[in-house]
Amino acid sequence: MQKQDQKMESSQTINIEDKQIDNLLEIKDLCVDFFLPNGVLRAVNHVNFKLPPNKITGLVGESGSGKTTLTSAILRTVSNPGKITQGSIYFQRKDILKLSDKELRDYKWRDVAMVFQAAQNCLNPSMTIKEQFIETYLAHKKDLSTKEIIAQSEKLLRGVRLDAERVLKSYPHELSGGMKQRVMIAFAQILKPTILFLDEPTTALDVITQDYIFNILQAIHETTKMTMLLSTHDIAVVAKTCDYMAVMYGGNIVEMGDVFEMFEKPLHPYTKMLINAAPSLVGELKERNAIPGVAPDLMQERKGCIFANRCPLCDNECLQSEPKEDEITEGHLVACHKVKKGG
Repeated sequence: MQKQDQKMESSQTINIEDKQIDNLLEIKDLCVDFFLPNGVLRAVNHVNFKLPPNKITGLVGESGSGKTTLTSAILRTVSNPGKITQGSIYFQRKDILKLSDKELRDYKWRDVAMVFQAAQNCLNPSMTIKEQFIETYLAHKKDLSTKEIIAQSEKLLRGVRLDAERVLKSYPHELSGGMKQRVMIAFAQILKPTILFLDEPTTALDVITQDYIFNILQAIHETTKMTMLLSTHDIAVVAKTCDYMAVMYGGNIVEMGDVFEMFEKPLHPYTKMLINAAPSLVGELKERNAIPGVAPDLMQERKGCIFANRCPLCDNECLQSEPKEDEITEGHLVACHKVKKGG
Protein backbone atom coordinates (compact mmCIF):
# COMPACT_ATOMS: atom_id res chain seq x y z
CA MET A 1 0.00 0.00 0.00
CA GLN A 2 1.10 3.55 -0.64
CA LYS A 3 0.45 6.39 1.73
CA GLN A 4 -2.52 8.40 0.50
CA ASP A 5 -1.75 12.02 -0.39
CA GLN A 6 -5.29 13.24 -0.05
CA LYS A 7 -6.31 14.53 3.36
CA MET A 8 -9.58 13.68 5.04
CA GLU A 9 -11.92 16.25 6.46
CA SER A 10 -14.49 15.58 9.13
CA SER A 11 -17.51 16.90 10.98
CA GLN A 12 -18.54 16.36 14.59
CA THR A 13 -19.22 12.71 13.82
CA ILE A 14 -16.86 9.80 13.28
CA ASN A 15 -16.30 9.91 9.55
CA ILE A 16 -13.85 9.69 6.69
CA GLU A 17 -14.10 11.90 3.67
CA ASP A 18 -12.43 12.77 0.39
CA LYS A 19 -12.20 16.54 0.04
CA GLN A 20 -12.40 16.56 -3.72
CA ILE A 21 -15.39 14.27 -4.26
CA ASP A 22 -18.64 13.93 -2.33
CA ASN A 23 -18.89 10.87 -0.13
CA LEU A 24 -20.70 8.02 -1.80
CA LEU A 25 -22.27 6.93 1.46
CA GLU A 26 -23.20 8.85 4.58
CA ILE A 27 -24.83 7.34 7.64
CA LYS A 28 -26.35 9.57 10.31
CA ASP A 29 -27.32 8.50 13.84
CA LEU A 30 -28.19 4.96 12.75
CA CYS A 31 -29.72 2.47 15.20
CA VAL A 32 -30.66 -1.14 14.43
CA ASP A 33 -32.64 -3.07 17.06
CA PHE A 34 -33.62 -6.74 17.21
CA PHE A 35 -36.92 -7.30 19.00
CA LEU A 36 -36.53 -10.64 20.77
CA PRO A 37 -38.93 -12.44 23.15
CA ASN A 38 -36.77 -11.57 26.16
CA GLY A 39 -35.95 -7.98 25.22
CA VAL A 40 -34.48 -5.63 22.64
CA LEU A 41 -30.93 -6.09 21.38
CA ARG A 42 -29.33 -2.96 19.94
CA ALA A 43 -26.83 -4.20 17.35
CA VAL A 44 -25.99 -0.78 15.87
CA ASN A 45 -25.95 2.16 18.26
CA HIS A 46 -26.18 5.73 16.93
CA VAL A 47 -23.54 5.17 14.26
CA ASN A 48 -22.30 8.05 12.11
CA PHE A 49 -20.13 7.13 9.16
CA LYS A 50 -18.98 8.52 5.82
CA LEU A 51 -17.41 6.43 3.08
CA PRO A 52 -14.89 7.99 0.67
CA PRO A 53 -14.94 7.06 -3.01
CA ASN A 54 -12.36 4.96 -4.84
CA LYS A 55 -10.81 3.58 -1.64
CA ILE A 56 -10.92 0.36 0.37
CA THR A 57 -12.20 0.91 3.90
CA GLY A 58 -11.91 -1.81 6.52
CA LEU A 59 -14.60 -2.29 9.16
CA VAL A 60 -12.93 -4.33 11.89
CA GLY A 61 -14.01 -5.77 15.23
CA GLU A 62 -14.70 -8.99 17.10
CA SER A 63 -17.58 -11.26 16.17
CA GLY A 64 -20.80 -9.70 17.42
CA SER A 65 -19.52 -6.13 17.19
CA GLY A 66 -22.21 -5.15 14.68
CA LYS A 67 -20.26 -5.18 11.41
CA THR A 68 -22.61 -7.45 9.47
CA THR A 69 -25.71 -5.73 10.83
CA LEU A 70 -24.37 -2.32 9.80
CA THR A 71 -23.68 -3.62 6.29
CA SER A 72 -27.12 -5.24 6.13
CA ALA A 73 -28.70 -1.92 7.06
CA ILE A 74 -26.87 -0.18 4.23
CA LEU A 75 -28.16 -2.85 1.84
CA ARG A 76 -31.67 -2.73 3.34
CA THR A 77 -31.48 -6.44 4.11
CA VAL A 78 -31.78 -6.47 7.91
CA SER A 79 -33.51 -9.75 8.73
CA ASN A 80 -36.45 -10.18 11.09
CA PRO A 81 -36.82 -9.48 13.95
CA GLY A 82 -34.34 -6.67 13.29
CA LYS A 83 -35.44 -3.16 12.33
CA ILE A 84 -33.78 0.14 11.55
CA THR A 85 -35.31 2.23 14.31
CA GLN A 86 -33.49 5.52 13.91
CA GLY A 87 -31.27 7.47 11.58
CA SER A 88 -30.71 7.86 7.85
CA ILE A 89 -28.52 6.30 5.18
CA TYR A 90 -27.63 8.44 2.19
CA PHE A 91 -26.25 6.98 -1.01
CA GLN A 92 -25.13 9.76 -3.35
CA ARG A 93 -27.24 12.11 -1.21
CA LYS A 94 -30.45 10.07 -1.57
CA ASP A 95 -31.90 8.52 1.60
CA ILE A 96 -32.22 4.82 0.83
CA LEU A 97 -34.61 4.34 3.75
CA LYS A 98 -37.17 6.32 1.77
CA LEU A 99 -36.78 4.55 -1.57
CA SER A 100 -39.78 3.02 -3.31
CA ASP A 101 -39.77 -0.70 -4.05
CA LYS A 102 -38.62 -0.05 -7.63
CA GLU A 103 -35.91 2.38 -6.53
CA LEU A 104 -34.72 -0.08 -3.90
CA ARG A 105 -34.51 -2.85 -6.49
CA ASP A 106 -32.43 -0.60 -8.73
CA TYR A 107 -30.21 0.34 -5.79
CA LYS A 108 -29.37 -3.27 -5.00
CA TRP A 109 -26.80 -4.79 -7.37
CA ARG A 110 -26.81 -1.85 -9.78
CA ASP A 111 -25.54 0.66 -7.22
CA VAL A 112 -24.24 -1.60 -4.47
CA ALA A 113 -23.30 -5.28 -4.40
CA MET A 114 -22.33 -7.74 -1.69
CA VAL A 115 -19.94 -10.66 -1.44
CA PHE A 116 -21.06 -12.81 1.49
CA GLN A 117 -18.89 -15.07 3.59
CA ALA A 118 -20.67 -18.29 2.56
CA ALA A 119 -20.48 -18.46 -1.23
CA GLN A 120 -22.02 -21.92 -1.41
CA ASN A 121 -25.26 -20.53 0.03
CA CYS A 122 -25.48 -17.77 -2.59
CA LEU A 123 -25.29 -19.89 -5.73
CA ASN A 124 -28.24 -21.83 -7.13
CA PRO A 125 -27.22 -25.53 -7.11
CA SER A 126 -29.59 -26.38 -9.96
CA MET A 127 -28.19 -23.86 -12.48
CA THR A 128 -24.85 -23.55 -14.21
CA ILE A 129 -22.71 -20.51 -13.47
CA LYS A 130 -23.41 -19.21 -17.00
CA GLU A 131 -27.16 -19.44 -16.47
CA GLN A 132 -26.84 -17.56 -13.18
CA PHE A 133 -24.78 -14.77 -14.74
CA ILE A 134 -27.39 -14.32 -17.46
CA GLU A 135 -30.33 -14.44 -15.07
CA THR A 136 -28.71 -11.98 -12.65
CA TYR A 137 -27.93 -9.47 -15.37
CA LEU A 138 -31.33 -9.62 -17.09
CA ALA A 139 -33.13 -9.26 -13.75
CA HIS A 140 -31.71 -5.74 -13.48
CA LYS A 141 -30.71 -4.62 -16.99
CA LYS A 142 -31.84 -5.37 -20.55
CA ASP A 143 -29.19 -3.49 -22.52
CA LEU A 144 -26.97 -6.47 -23.44
CA SER A 145 -27.66 -9.58 -25.49
CA THR A 146 -27.05 -13.03 -24.03
CA LYS A 147 -23.85 -13.29 -26.06
CA GLU A 148 -22.62 -9.98 -24.68
CA ILE A 149 -23.46 -10.99 -21.10
CA ILE A 150 -21.47 -14.21 -21.53
CA ALA A 151 -18.52 -12.26 -22.95
CA GLN A 152 -18.62 -9.89 -19.98
CA SER A 153 -18.89 -12.84 -17.57
CA GLU A 154 -15.85 -14.49 -19.13
CA LYS A 155 -13.85 -11.27 -18.70
CA LEU A 156 -14.83 -10.99 -15.03
CA LEU A 157 -14.01 -14.64 -14.35
CA ARG A 158 -10.60 -14.25 -15.94
CA GLY A 159 -10.17 -11.19 -13.73
CA VAL A 160 -10.51 -13.39 -10.66
CA ARG A 161 -8.07 -15.88 -12.19
CA LEU A 162 -10.50 -18.64 -13.14
CA ASP A 163 -10.78 -20.74 -16.29
CA ALA A 164 -13.83 -18.91 -17.63
CA GLU A 165 -14.86 -21.50 -20.23
CA ARG A 166 -14.79 -24.34 -17.72
CA VAL A 167 -16.43 -22.43 -14.85
CA LEU A 168 -19.34 -21.10 -16.92
CA LYS A 169 -20.29 -24.68 -17.82
CA SER A 170 -20.02 -25.87 -14.22
CA TYR A 171 -22.58 -26.27 -11.48
CA PRO A 172 -21.65 -24.89 -8.04
CA HIS A 173 -20.96 -28.33 -6.57
CA GLU A 174 -18.27 -28.86 -9.20
CA LEU A 175 -16.23 -25.94 -7.83
CA SER A 176 -14.06 -25.68 -4.72
CA GLY A 177 -14.85 -23.24 -1.94
CA GLY A 178 -12.18 -20.81 -3.10
CA MET A 179 -13.43 -21.00 -6.69
CA LYS A 180 -17.02 -20.33 -5.61
CA GLN A 181 -15.91 -17.31 -3.62
CA ARG A 182 -14.10 -15.96 -6.66
CA VAL A 183 -17.21 -16.59 -8.76
CA MET A 184 -19.17 -14.47 -6.27
CA ILE A 185 -16.62 -11.66 -6.58
CA ALA A 186 -17.11 -11.80 -10.35
CA PHE A 187 -20.91 -11.91 -9.91
CA ALA A 188 -20.81 -8.83 -7.72
CA GLN A 189 -19.15 -6.87 -10.55
CA ILE A 190 -21.43 -7.89 -13.42
CA LEU A 191 -23.67 -4.81 -13.06
CA LYS A 192 -20.73 -2.49 -12.36
CA PRO A 193 -21.86 -1.34 -8.91
CA THR A 194 -20.51 1.82 -7.32
CA ILE A 195 -19.76 0.16 -3.97
CA LEU A 196 -18.72 -3.43 -3.31
CA PHE A 197 -19.35 -4.75 0.21
CA LEU A 198 -17.31 -7.71 1.41
CA ASP A 199 -18.50 -9.45 4.57
CA GLU A 200 -15.75 -11.76 5.88
CA PRO A 201 -15.23 -12.92 2.27
CA THR A 202 -12.63 -15.60 3.09
CA THR A 203 -14.24 -17.27 6.12
CA ALA A 204 -13.79 -21.09 6.11
CA LEU A 205 -11.04 -20.92 3.46
CA ASP A 206 -7.46 -21.96 4.11
CA VAL A 207 -4.91 -19.20 4.70
CA ILE A 208 -3.24 -19.60 1.30
CA THR A 209 -6.56 -19.24 -0.51
CA GLN A 210 -7.47 -16.29 1.72
CA ASP A 211 -4.30 -14.47 0.75
CA TYR A 212 -4.88 -15.30 -2.91
CA ILE A 213 -8.40 -13.82 -2.83
CA PHE A 214 -7.27 -10.62 -1.09
CA ASN A 215 -4.57 -10.20 -3.74
CA ILE A 216 -7.30 -10.51 -6.37
CA LEU A 217 -9.43 -7.91 -4.62
CA GLN A 218 -6.51 -5.51 -4.49
CA ALA A 219 -5.83 -6.05 -8.19
CA ILE A 220 -9.50 -5.39 -9.01
CA HIS A 221 -9.42 -2.20 -6.98
CA GLU A 222 -6.22 -0.98 -8.65
CA THR A 223 -7.77 -1.57 -12.06
CA THR A 224 -11.31 -0.31 -11.51
CA LYS A 225 -10.92 2.08 -8.52
CA MET A 226 -14.13 0.55 -7.18
CA THR A 227 -15.08 1.70 -3.69
CA MET A 228 -15.00 -1.24 -1.27
CA LEU A 229 -16.06 -1.75 2.35
CA LEU A 230 -14.44 -4.83 3.87
CA SER A 231 -15.89 -6.22 7.10
CA THR A 232 -13.53 -8.52 8.99
CA HIS A 233 -12.36 -9.59 12.44
CA ASP A 234 -8.82 -9.96 11.08
CA ILE A 235 -6.97 -6.68 11.64
CA ALA A 236 -3.93 -8.01 9.76
CA VAL A 237 -6.02 -8.21 6.58
CA VAL A 238 -7.03 -4.58 7.05
CA ALA A 239 -3.38 -3.57 7.40
CA LYS A 240 -2.52 -5.25 4.12
CA THR A 241 -5.57 -4.40 2.05
CA CYS A 242 -7.23 -1.17 3.18
CA ASP A 243 -6.66 2.57 2.89
CA TYR A 244 -8.86 3.50 5.85
CA MET A 245 -10.04 1.65 8.93
CA ALA A 246 -13.07 1.90 11.21
CA VAL A 247 -13.01 -0.03 14.49
CA MET A 248 -16.38 -1.27 15.73
CA TYR A 249 -17.20 -2.51 19.23
CA GLY A 250 -20.55 -3.31 20.82
CA GLY A 251 -22.51 -1.67 18.01
CA ASN A 252 -20.41 1.52 18.15
CA ILE A 253 -17.64 2.84 15.93
CA VAL A 254 -14.94 3.78 18.45
CA GLU A 255 -12.11 4.91 16.16
CA MET A 256 -11.57 5.72 12.51
CA GLY A 257 -8.85 7.07 10.31
CA ASP A 258 -6.07 6.40 7.85
CA VAL A 259 -4.75 2.84 8.16
CA PHE A 260 -1.11 3.86 8.40
CA GLU A 261 -1.75 6.42 11.11
CA MET A 262 -3.97 4.09 13.13
CA PHE A 263 -1.39 1.30 13.12
CA GLU A 264 1.43 3.71 13.87
CA LYS A 265 -0.47 5.53 16.60
CA PRO A 266 -3.69 3.78 17.67
CA LEU A 267 -5.62 5.91 20.15
CA HIS A 268 -8.56 3.92 21.50
CA PRO A 269 -7.60 1.20 24.03
CA TYR A 270 -9.65 -1.35 22.06
CA THR A 271 -7.78 -0.57 18.83
CA LYS A 272 -4.45 -0.95 20.63
CA MET A 273 -5.53 -4.28 22.09
CA LEU A 274 -6.79 -5.57 18.72
CA ILE A 275 -3.45 -4.78 17.09
CA ASN A 276 -1.53 -6.32 19.97
CA ALA A 277 -3.63 -9.49 19.81
CA ALA A 278 -2.93 -10.11 16.11
CA PRO A 279 -0.69 -13.15 15.52
CA SER A 280 2.63 -12.69 13.74
CA LEU A 281 4.91 -15.06 11.85
CA VAL A 282 7.99 -13.09 12.86
CA GLY A 283 7.22 -11.81 16.37
CA GLU A 284 7.35 -13.75 19.61
CA LEU A 285 4.12 -15.51 20.56
CA LYS A 286 4.46 -14.20 24.11
CA GLU A 287 4.25 -10.66 22.72
CA ARG A 288 0.68 -11.33 21.54
CA ASN A 289 -1.96 -10.71 24.20
CA ALA A 290 -5.59 -11.78 24.09
CA ILE A 291 -8.12 -9.12 25.04
CA PRO A 292 -9.33 -9.93 28.58
CA GLY A 293 -13.00 -10.14 29.49
CA VAL A 294 -16.00 -10.74 27.29
CA ALA A 295 -17.99 -8.67 24.82
CA PRO A 296 -20.90 -6.69 26.31
CA ASP A 297 -24.45 -8.01 26.51
CA LEU A 298 -26.20 -5.74 24.04
CA MET A 299 -29.61 -6.49 25.53
CA GLN A 300 -28.71 -4.74 28.77
CA GLU A 301 -29.17 -1.01 29.11
CA ARG A 302 -26.06 0.75 30.33
CA LYS A 303 -24.56 4.13 30.81
CA GLY A 304 -20.97 5.02 30.26
CA CYS A 305 -18.44 3.70 27.77
CA ILE A 306 -19.34 0.44 26.01
CA PHE A 307 -15.75 -0.79 26.47
CA ALA A 308 -15.50 0.11 30.17
CA ASN A 309 -15.71 -3.44 31.56
CA ARG A 310 -12.63 -4.53 29.56
CA CYS A 311 -10.60 -1.34 29.49
CA PRO A 312 -7.42 -1.06 31.62
CA LEU A 313 -7.87 2.74 31.74
CA CYS A 314 -11.46 2.67 33.02
CA ASP A 315 -12.37 5.06 35.82
CA ASN A 316 -15.55 6.58 37.24
CA GLU A 317 -15.98 8.97 34.30
CA CYS A 318 -15.95 6.01 31.91
CA LEU A 319 -18.61 4.22 33.95
CA GLN A 320 -20.90 7.23 34.23
CA SER A 321 -20.85 8.96 30.83
CA GLU A 322 -20.62 7.82 27.22
CA PRO A 323 -17.62 9.34 25.41
CA LYS A 324 -18.27 11.51 22.38
CA GLU A 325 -16.17 11.16 19.28
CA ASP A 326 -13.51 13.79 18.73
CA GLU A 327 -11.11 14.57 15.91
CA ILE A 328 -7.67 14.22 17.47
CA THR A 329 -5.69 14.86 14.30
CA GLU A 330 -7.03 15.65 10.86
CA GLY A 331 -9.21 12.75 9.77
CA HIS A 332 -8.39 10.61 12.84
CA LEU A 333 -11.38 10.33 15.14
CA VAL A 334 -11.85 8.49 18.41
CA ALA A 335 -14.51 8.14 21.11
CA CYS A 336 -12.63 7.82 24.43
CA HIS A 337 -12.51 9.93 27.61
CA LYS A 338 -8.79 9.21 27.94
CA VAL A 339 -7.84 10.58 24.54
CA LYS A 340 -7.86 14.33 24.26
CA LYS A 341 -6.93 16.58 21.37
CA GLY A 342 -3.43 17.90 21.84
CA GLY A 343 -2.89 15.49 24.76
